[in-house]
Amino acid sequence: MTESPFVQEAWQLSDLFPALNDPAVERALEALQAGVADFETIRSGLNETLDTATFVSYLDQYDALTRQLSRLYAFGSLSFAANTQDQQALTYLARMRQQAAELQNRTLFFSLWWKELADKAAARLLAAAGDYRYWLEALRRQKPYTLSEAEEKIINLKDVNGVRALDTLYDSITNRYTFTLTIDGEPRQLTRGELQVYYRDPDPDLRAASYQTLHRVYAPDAPILGQIYQAIVWDWRSEHMNLRGFRSPISVRNLANDIPDDVVDTLLDVCQANVGLFHRYFGLKARWLGMERLRRYDIYAPVRRSERRYPYGEGVAMVLESFRQFDPEFASMARRVFAEHHFDGEIRPGKDTGAFCATVEPALTPWVLQSYQGRPDDVATMAHELGHAVHSMLASHHTALTSRASLPLAETASTFGEMLLVDHLLAADPDPEVERDLLFAQMDGAYATIMRQAYFALFERAAHERIAAGASVDDLSALYLDLLREQFGDALDLSDDFRVEWVEVPHFYGTPFYVYAYAFGQLLVLSLYQQFLREGDAFKPRYRAILAAGGAAAPDEILTRAGIDMRAASFWQGGFDVVANLLDRLEQIPQAVA
Repeated sequence: MTESPFVQEAWQLSDLFPALNDPAVERALEALQAGVADFETIRSGLNETLDTATFVSYLDQYDALTRQLSRLYAFGSLSFAANTQDQQALTYLARMRQQAAELQNRTLFFSLWWKELADKAAARLLAAAGDYRYWLEALRRQKPYTLSEAEEKIINLKDVNGVRALDTLYDSITNRYTFTLTIDGEPRQLTRGELQVYYRDPDPDLRAASYQTLHRVYAPDAPILGQIYQAIVWDWRSEHMNLRGFRSPISVRNLANDIPDDVVDTLLDVCQANVGLFHRYFGLKARWLGMERLRRYDIYAPVRRSERRYPYGEGVAMVLESFRQFDPEFASMARRVFAEHHFDGEIRPGKDTGAFCATVEPALTPWVLQSYQGRPDDVATMAHELGHAVHSMLASHHTALTSRASLPLAETASTFGEMLLVDHLLAADPDPEVERDLLFAQMDGAYATIMRQAYFALFERAAHERIAAGASVDDLSALYLDLLREQFGDALDLSDDFRVEWVEVPHFYGTPFYVYAYAFGQLLVLSLYQQFLREGDAFKPRYRAILAAGGAAAPDEILTRAGIDMRAASFWQGGFDVVANLLDRLEQIPQAVA
């Protein structure tokens, strides 16, 4: 395959600002403060008889302020992600958090007025709100959980140096870790991203050593990291349950996602009911590996003794081609990320671990961070994150308040992009060994994205309640290990060192209850992809409509248009049925192919 012209590089943030200390930052901040001061003057004119044209002009002002603040804030967060040990970036980010809280407090009166507005007056203004309508409707759903203006301001201010500072502290501590792993007789210093490569190494001893090294580095700090988590959980509970009156800790995220509690409960119940599917898979994989039973260290083990590597340019070309075959515009949008130097694929110390796509505001091409190492997983991750970018660009015609999809739908284009890549690879190379490797990769991915994430959510749900009842860090580790035992049953050997794994999961700290969105998104995409395979080109307009909706409609409404009933357990079970079909197909491949 022809390689792309793009090189593996750090991203450029010049589309935001030239540098952290550039005068342009101060000018932008001054302009934002002036805009907020102008917005504050509308307060006296807010009433039930406000004319619709004036109301929409206020929304436009608020949207413009949101874009300005997003640019300033993102410049700090992206600079910090690029180098979490950069003190200048950390100082800038702390300053922007403080500024954001203060500026949000000065505009808070508008959303509070809207929430309290009488239904009849609100309905009249909603009818004229255009693209802002769903954002406004979502605000009014928060009315039962909204406090007084003074209380809301206090919460905004305390979060800056409270829960957000704790999350930053967690990132600062864990991103400075280095991991020593002996490879070919030589000790090597690795980042977490580099260490994770060896989870999939053909050598079982090296796989075990890589996990053991990870846990060994985190374990001494587990009491500290666990205390940080306990403080975050207590803050979550104090604010959202004790002050705001939410029914449960997870209900906070569910309302933000506009997903009813019972839908999430059904999703997690169906996941628990299907653990046996992956027990069966682990048994099959053990046979392929010539093992009586897998260890937890072996879940992602390759079934062959070598693994192909894809140079960066080749990986980029493969992803873009798989997108192009589905829709040339998708490929063109993904290409923009590279062409505008918004893709950070370098491997370097201090860089944030993992991978993400950051949409700053609709007028800007998203930024993508990944430490690309040439594995097939890295190519799939690239397709995943670029899928996020395409999703954002397709929804960029919306306002800054309505362009972002809710978390469960935010994984739609990313996971779909991965599946496009897999099908592209199968079509390009129909070799039975390639099919075998890709099917194993799909099953590994299904486990990691569905069952693993569902059990993360089950841990969070239980951990929040246990902490409220006085659970210690050791108690939380015991809880986590118990849930791992439930998840794996007798399908594999589970070593005790995994009891500290929960402190290694950044989502628990930065975005409580985010993780079920992965399971939701994966099962949703399996359903959508089956529709695509059945219908071909007829499916594409409906799929584009889901992505183009962004956050301008309720998830239920968006999915109903696509013929999906998210309330039905049968829908979620249908996703597992697709996984079962993949496993059936894999079981039919003779082991002579190995």
